[in-house]
Amino acid sequence: MTKIAVIKTGGKQYVVKEGDKLAIEKVGAKEGKSASFKDVLLVADSEGKEVEIGTPTVKGKTVEVAIEKQFRDKKINVMKFKAKSRYHKKKGHRQHQTMVKIGKIS
Repeated sequence: MTKIAVIKTGGKQYVVKEGDKLAIEKVGAKEGKSASFKDVLLVADSEGKEVEIGTPTVKGKTVEVAIEKQFRDKKINVMKFKAKSRYHKKKGHRQHQTMVKIGKIS
């Protein structure tokens, strides 16, 4: 029976379980190190029998992660254009990402 959790990081929420790999917004830890998320919104078992819902977070629960890789995502092109005035601008953006492996949910 595995545990699942809903964590909040980088302005987004993710449903995770032990052993998952996940690409999230950049975390300020080095590759090969570990970190923990304290913003745990929900903890449950895989069958949904034992469910703890936070208000807004579950007190005393953390999710341990191992930082696997820091990288940049694919480029996103941003265009500005105004018709009939010869105005156009092109800009690119690559978001910093972190690949993490979910460890223990406690």
